[in-house]
Amino acid sequence: MKSLRALAGLLAGWSERNGEPRRQVAVLPVRAGPDGALQVMLITSRETRRWVVPKGWPMKGLKNYEAAAREAYEEAGLIGRVGRRALGSYFYHKRLKSRDTVLCQVQVFRLDVRKQLKTWPEQNEREGRWFSVPEAAEAVTEAGLAALIRAAGAEGAKARKAKAKVAVKIPPKAPSSKPPSEKSSSGKTPSGKTPSGKTSSGKPPSKAP
Repeated sequence: MKSLRALAGLLAGWSERNGEPRRQVAVLPVRAGPDGALQVMLITSRETRRWVVPKGWPMKGLKNYEAAAREAYEEAGLIGRVGRRALGSYFYHKRLKSRDTVLCQVQVFRLDVRKQLKTWPEQNEREGRWFSVPEAAEAVTEAGLAALIRAAGAEGAKARKAKAKVAVKIPPKAPSSKPPSEKSSSGKTPSGKTPSGKTSSGKPPSKAP
């Protein structure tokens, strides 16, 4: 059992010799593109300039998804609706200021982006760009993150397909089978008779001699 856990840990980028990984939180920022397909925003890391998602350490007094949303604002200026349930997690090695590296496990939450602010705290320290799902999965270096991106794209495609299936056109209203009334707006018949058989003067119609 121990050897199986060690093998699984190595595949995930972790081994028991390194101890427990440090925890981080992140968002996967998404939006619908012009064609309705899902797009993902990636930003560059400050040290290595590789493409990553907004992430950081948990914050005291904030739930993990709240801290992740805060990182999205600070690192990319993104505002939107963050999911409270994590999409999953992935592992990577973070380089510290001491030049040492530490293994981190990152919990990822979906962020449906509403807008990007004009200014934000780390605006001049990072670049940001919207990618298609396949492009984003290819751009990141962490296999676990790429898998989460592809899974989010597949879920989005499934939701669009289901939405298109139920969006049936409402059929036009069928014409009424009842013949149109011959009454005019004054309540008279075309012959000048009222419904009671009297003329418009109130007298019964004269009979022909």
